Amino acid sequence: MGARASNQRSANAFGTGDTTFSITSTGGTSHTGAEGREPPCEATKTVTGLRGPALGRSRGGLTSKTHRACDAVGRPLAFTVTGGNTNDCTQFAAVMDAIRVPRPGPGRPRNRPDHVLGDKGYSSKAIRAWLRRRGIGHTIPERADQIRNRLRRGSRGGRPPAFDKHLYKQRNVVERCFNRLKQWRGIATRYDKTAESYQAAVTLASLLMWA
Repeated sequence: MGARASNQRSANAFGTGDTTFSITSTGGTSHTGAEGREPPCEATKTVTGLRGPALGRSRGGLTSKTHRACDAVGRPLAFTVTGGNTNDCTQFAAVMDAIRVPRPGPGRPRNRPDHVLGDKGYSSKAIRAWLRRRGIGHTIPERADQIRNRLRRGSRGGRPPAFDKHLYKQRNVVERCFNRLKQWRGIATRYDKTAESYQAAVTLASLLMWA
């Protein structure tokens, strides 16, 4: 990660290190060679210490999922690899805690953005509370069931969370980031037998995007 850290430091030094981060996930269908003889396992919740193949049975079959955060211009910052049946919200804290953007001068790397953009998969009380405790603003739309439950409770349901439609339009950068990553066939269709190998391939592709 040294080369990527150097590029991130240069981006900050020239004022291009935006403090609005976007987060989302995408699935990749597993090639039959990736299954090996190990059974699918539930995904790890941390960036390191992956165990098993990190494959999970989802609507698309046996798949892997990459959870990723990027900066405001679509450059990858951190990610986790899980089985395809893992909910996005379970990986939010792991991805955010893995972000380290070196500063141009002395001081610890920046790991706390000013604002986070996420889709409905990250709409939960736990995530909103996690962001509030750290003083991080967020733009995350409510799910339809959450809106119904809040309205059903009337005044006890509380106010709806603030949502800026104009700012939310900027979330497309993380989708474009994934589109660029999937230009590598080995990432779009997983061939690696182990989660470590697949994570290494995603790391290399991310490094090339920064380079």
